[in-house]
Amino acid sequence: MERLLGVDTGGTFTDFFLVEPDGSVRVHKELSTPARPEEAILAGVAALGLRGASFKLVHGSTVATNAVLEGKGARTAFVTNRGLRDLLTIGRQARPELYALQPQPVAPPVPRELCLETGGRLGADASVVEDLSAADLEVLVAAIRALAPEAVAVTLLFSFLDDRFERAIAAALPADLFVSISSEVLAEYREYERGIATWLNAYVGPRVQGYLARLVQQLDGVSLRVMQSSGLSCDPGFAGRRAVNLLLSGPAGGLAGARLVAAAAGRPKILTFDMGGTSTDVALLAGEPQLTSEGRIGRYPVGVPMVDMHTIGAGGGSIARIDAGGVLHVGPESAGAQPGPACYGQGGTLATVTDANLVLGRLPRELLLGERLALDTAAAERAVGDLAAALGLDLATTAQGIVDVANEHMQQALRVISVERGIDPRDHTLVSFGGAGGLHVCALAEALQMREALVPARAGVLSALGMLAAAPGRQRSRSIRRPFTALAESEVAAWLDELAAAGHAELVAEGLAAQDITAQASVDVCYQGQSFTLNLPWQSKAEVETAFHAAHARRYGHRLDLGLVLVNVRVALRATPAFVALPEEAAQRPAEPVGTGRVHGIADAVPVWRRERLPRGVGLPGPLVVVDALNSTWVAPGWTLTADRHANCLLTRTAR
Repeated sequence: MERLLGVDTGGTFTDFFLVEPDGSVRVHKELSTPARPEEAILAGVAALGLRGASFKLVHGSTVATNAVLEGKGARTAFVTNRGLRDLLTIGRQARPELYALQPQPVAPPVPRELCLETGGRLGADASVVEDLSAADLEVLVAAIRALAPEAVAVTLLFSFLDDRFERAIAAALPADLFVSISSEVLAEYREYERGIATWLNAYVGPRVQGYLARLVQQLDGVSLRVMQSSGLSCDPGFAGRRAVNLLLSGPAGGLAGARLVAAAAGRPKILTFDMGGTSTDVALLAGEPQLTSEGRIGRYPVGVPMVDMHTIGAGGGSIARIDAGGVLHVGPESAGAQPGPACYGQGGTLATVTDANLVLGRLPRELLLGERLALDTAAAERAVGDLAAALGLDLATTAQGIVDVANEHMQQALRVISVERGIDPRDHTLVSFGGAGGLHVCALAEALQMREALVPARAGVLSALGMLAAAPGRQRSRSIRRPFTALAESEVAAWLDELAAAGHAELVAEGLAAQDITAQASVDVCYQGQSFTLNLPWQSKAEVETAFHAAHARRYGHRLDLGLVLVNVRVALRATPAFVALPEEAAQRPAEPVGTGRVHGIADAVPVWRRERLPRGVGLPGPLVVVDALNSTWVAPGWTLTADRHANCLLTRTAR
């Protein structure tokens, strides 16, 4: 086996998970370099001694996400049919503040001067309503040359039925432009969502392509794959052309890693809780990660398949502040990688969640983050002390307040993904990871009345592990929108076979062995007149109909005596992941704490354990702190920790 390297670029840290040919593991962290993300990756590769070596790299990137959230994408022209110039501006007429009498104006996704109209209009039956003439193309090309955009997004009505007009426009445009057509990005109905996805793809495409090209050049000879939002990896060429598919690249890796760890621990039903430096992502898993085509990035809907998760602006670097009314808030603003929390000693002066945990003693003061960065306790106390003075409280009470507010945000996020969907979290295990997750896991599990939590070994880099655990693959779809009873099973099978063949050919072209690729077919179905669908595995018409009524009753509490509509057909193709089994790790000797520490609210000194010294299979009652090179875990009173053969920590609640 050759070396395998998983890399997750986050807002604060870039994480590395290296598997050597003998199965041994090494991990590493670098502070992220948002302006040029490849610099942190190259620094980590050098620190791991891999420059010039041969290895396989699977990478999750935030480049596309940051470009959208920060409004730093490419200058993009939007091309559509006549009369639809304002399609992206009008959208769904959804207002973020429904009852605001004087709402703040919101800039349109594309300035009106960059929105262009042309011919090539189809009807709902794929008939030609208006042809695309040579004169139309000539006028359009001239207009685009005059506007001088970096990228062009083309969305024509009903192009998912027949894309010849979109392809003709793309072929006529200058070769140096990044051109995105909707029939390739999202071959599904709903012109607004399809248009936004196509525009996002064009908007971030040049940035992603340039970044990946620089990375490939710097890592000449390295086999590189990129994580997609669906939890499947692809080659850099496809990633550059389909940049919109990378918007949840890093969080998707976290789910893949959590699923691998939970399966090894015999816990298939889990709630995941990924707390990084900038944000927290939560999801629910019972087997394969659930996908959604109704995700959002910022204020934009993203119709391409992505892992179904909920994200909030609460992380270890989230900044605490006091509003004009004297109320304490935490986040969504973050200290990020530069300057970072005050305790990082890099010039930060504002109190963050990490600073509060350090003041409370849950983050040991002697800890070296990433085995390199010493924590500045005095700086953390000054930052939290400034808030304490403004609130008229003591230092410890203020720090506890910061942690409590952050916990409340994260608890609500976990409820959104479970309770609000009719799922009882008490039947699940809370899997906590990310650099800051272990410090909050017991409080969150208690708030949700959960009895178990699982903190993986090397939880601070679990998303990087997840990059290696994710399968190479594709998600392909097509809109049908026909009554279910009017369809023959052979028709549905033919559509699915066509999608599978196209995806199979793409994966083989990337160098994957044809015999290693499997396909899973599914369909999106709804009742006649509904706008939202449920996704179900495809087996037969009868089985899908029975499964839909049952699934609708579970999700919404009722079923209807109405006909069904087949909205979309989907195929997921997967090959074998690079990494499929966790290494076993014997406990280092002596199996005893390395020291004690003082924790606010606990009368006696609390034992501090190194994770690698934890005895395997032996229950250790809290309170205690577990540390390793990358993160800390606070085991609260009333909880018992048991380390398994992979050094993962299972926490069991023993007190009510």
